[in-house]
Amino acid sequence: MRIAVIGGGPGGLYAAALLKRLDPAREVTVFERDAPDDTFGFGVVLSDETLGGIEHADPVVHEALRAEFVRWDDIDVVHRGVRHTCGGHGFAALGRRRLLAVLHQRCRALGVDLRFRALAPHPDLLAREYDLVVAADGVRSTTRDAYAGTFRPRVTAHRCRYLWLAADFALDAFRFETAETEHGVMQLHGYPYAPDASTVIVETREEVWRAAGLDAAGTAESVERCAKVFAEALGGRPLRSNRPSWDVFRTVVNARWSHGNVVLLGDAAHTAHFSVGSGTKLAVEDAVALAACLAEQPSVPGALAAYEAERRPVVASTQRAARASLEWFEDLARYADQPPRRFAFNLLTRSRRVTHGNLRLRDPRFTEAVEREAGCPPGTPPMFTPFRLRGLTLRNRVVVSPMDLYSAVDGVPGDLHLVHLGARALGGAGLVMTEMVCVSPEGRITPGCTGLWTGGQAEAWRRIADFVHAQAPGTALGVQLGHSGRKGSTRLMWEGMDEPLPHGNWPLLAASPLPYRPGGQIPRQLTRAQLTDVREQFTAAARHAARTGFDLLELHCAHGYLLSGFLSPLTNHRTDAYGGSLERRLRFPLEVFDAVREVWPEERPMTVRISATDWAEGGTGAEESVAIARAFAAHGADALDVSTGQVVADERPEFGRSYQTPYADRIRHEAGVPVIAVGAISSWDDVNSLILAGRTDLCALARPHLYDPHWTLHAAAEQGYTGPGAVWPAPYRAGSRPPPTGGVPRAARALPQPSVPPRT
Repeated sequence: MRIAVIGGGPGGLYAAALLKRLDPAREVTVFERDAPDDTFGFGVVLSDETLGGIEHADPVVHEALRAEFVRWDDIDVVHRGVRHTCGGHGFAALGRRRLLAVLHQRCRALGVDLRFRALAPHPDLLAREYDLVVAADGVRSTTRDAYAGTFRPRVTAHRCRYLWLAADFALDAFRFETAETEHGVMQLHGYPYAPDASTVIVETREEVWRAAGLDAAGTAESVERCAKVFAEALGGRPLRSNRPSWDVFRTVVNARWSHGNVVLLGDAAHTAHFSVGSGTKLAVEDAVALAACLAEQPSVPGALAAYEAERRPVVASTQRAARASLEWFEDLARYADQPPRRFAFNLLTRSRRVTHGNLRLRDPRFTEAVEREAGCPPGTPPMFTPFRLRGLTLRNRVVVSPMDLYSAVDGVPGDLHLVHLGARALGGAGLVMTEMVCVSPEGRITPGCTGLWTGGQAEAWRRIADFVHAQAPGTALGVQLGHSGRKGSTRLMWEGMDEPLPHGNWPLLAASPLPYRPGGQIPRQLTRAQLTDVREQFTAAARHAARTGFDLLELHCAHGYLLSGFLSPLTNHRTDAYGGSLERRLRFPLEVFDAVREVWPEERPMTVRISATDWAEGGTGAEESVAIARAFAAHGADALDVSTGQVVADERPEFGRSYQTPYADRIRHEAGVPVIAVGAISSWDDVNSLILAGRTDLCALARPHLYDPHWTLHAAAEQGYTGPGAVWPAPYRAGSRPPPTGGVPRAARALPQPSVPPRT
């Protein structure tokens, strides 16, 4: 078997060594256009997980690397002159040139043909002459470009400029430091990679870079100015560079990783921002997986398919974490006013891979100090601290998110609603929300939706509210009022979500006469008189809700329903005073809010749910969502419930763990209004992390509460918490501790043991 490797970086070299080691009869050739010692960057960080994979795949390389590593445990975060240190992280690094030298030596020992200063032939030619072509030719891969129609790459350039530098001394920790200059915030990422050397990366937003004149500065001047900005961190020492200029990080994603017998590896296939240190790690792990799949599969096509199937989910997860991390640094100025210790915690948990639970294991003293600074009583997890909205004090930060049951008859909630909401109220959440309660028969999504347009419906809701207040004292019950707009008159969810009813349809109303789906029912554009009617329907429903005894009212202005339809430019094409600019698109939702606020009791809070992005080109985005939040807050909204999407049918959401939280975070900091974060928040560790980092005030969870109605109480038990933020109902107190399981000592069950992810 003849194998060509394009690119002599760590990924390509390690792939060549493994492929030759596993089958010495293979002819493996590496084409590298640069000299052996030419490289950009200085140090490389590898995790214990990656090192374990290297040890298993090739003990010789592992032993050679182990002798070279510099190891340390601490992360220093320096903000506004205050340094906070968090320990227990376990990093290992070495110089990039030393890594390449080890891999060169191993390849030569195995008989790999290393061709330096050799431009690889066109991949078409290589693909004909070799059985396998491994394209490890980096972020600007010419191989990827040659087969762009197959790989379908998507390359995203981000908003910061960075300069890769080195210092001739060893930092004593992984160091993150901010500098608030007259032009804006700059940040330093630094770590040791040898007893006498450190990598130092200086990064700043594009507009700060230009305002500081660094766009016009040469490399030498830029290096000198960076050294002056971070003189204290460097002890006055100089910096040096082997890169010609500032660069912009680019995230590379490919729809496919192979074309015939040509396969992408490392940065050619995918990139992950340097703030999570995963570029070399991913490339080395790609090499291990590719070599293993070629050994396990009977054919090259089968091996390449298995390689991609194995690696793609791992890479996607890392890229999500890296995206969260790079966006945190892009928006670093947003957090500048946080207290230094909370700022440090926020930075450490930015990618969502490191959590509150991880840090409690790694450095309990640091984490407890952050909790004290945030006002958590001793022994109280952040999620069990109280939160006040107007005259309502929630005993903890957990919200049972609205979940449509589609089980009402003529809008009247029945026994299922009583059991559903009652069970979750008994389960310990601070706030339990109803499903969207419709304000008119025409405002229903489906025939099974609940309503509040009649006295009979209000009495049925009163039964539920009375149960919650009597049997789960301390739990607040909130009602979400809404109107379906153009998304109404559809089947029950399990019969076909968003599919029109086969019969019994009712006419739809919307901001503009646009169907939600092609071929769907076309709604009528609301006239001025109908706008008044709808506003009165909301106020009538709010009066019913107040008399029923709900503690909080939320106005549903999200997910493409009627009020949301006014906010989005994709669904509001009006040319009157209610369409056009954002100010005009806000007019009717604000009129409804004002009318409801006027009849809703003064001491009871009102929240508003919005879609912070439409996930569609030309729609509402993060910047406009901040303006929308400010407008509702100015009219008296006590908090914004920040969701996303479901406004247009052709949306392209970017799903992932806590994927909507960054939108809530931005609104909280830029609009200065409390927020409720929603969307794939599934663990109590995530809730603690988000609350303590200051990214949200409350966390709303839906599916976890379907899986476990007592999710909040179980979260308290698993954390050994028994305080006022999680009170077990008297009949349930005997179950307030996890039941014994066979053979497990009590001490092992006393406290949770979150897994510690490998360092990257």
